Amino acid sequence: MVGQDSAVDVYRQALPVILVSLVAGLFAGTLLGTETMREGIRSVPGILLLLPAFLATRGGVYGSLGARLSSGLHQGLIDPHFEWNDRLRNAVVASFLNGMIVSVLIAVLAWGVLLVLGRSGNLLELIIILVVAALLSAFAMLGVLLTVLFKGYRRGLDPDNVIGPVVTTVGDVFGVVFLLIGIEVAGVIL
Repeated sequence: MVGQDSAVDVYRQALPVILVSLVAGLFAGTLLGTETMREGIRSVPGILLLLPAFLATRGGVYGSLGARLSSGLHQGLIDPHFEWNDRLRNAVVASFLNGMIVSVLIAVLAWGVLLVLGRSGNLLELIIILVVAALLSAFAMLGVLLTVLFKGYRRGLDPDNVIGPVVTTVGDVFGVVFLLIGIEVAGVIL
């Protein structure tokens, strides 16, 4: 990556990703409207309360990782060919832990809001759902993020132009799907 991108270069790189994000976002919305998701919302008090926070933190935690790795690539601190070195490992582990800890915190806060509102809720159920969803989404998001980041960079794309929409879209689509899986897992466990 030499020099600065022109506005046309940024537009050329970002537009296809944004269009794919638009379609994927509509797909995530469609998933929210399915009977399975509506049943999950009905059966698990607090799930609708924590959904926006959970999805937002996927984008925040892994968007931050993408920005950190993108900066490392631009500065020459990270090799553009995937190599599991200390710098990459530390960034990935920190993001993974942040995502897991924040997910448990979201479950606790959602349960607390339910109590304040005088509604019933099962803290253990919310924690199980979010731990399962966070774990599955971490693996999916890390795989997609690292692939897009390194392959895109090697193909001449500026990761700063594409990683944001990719991370938020993947977080939304996989986040909704993995919340459904978390609801099923919690139903089996409890």
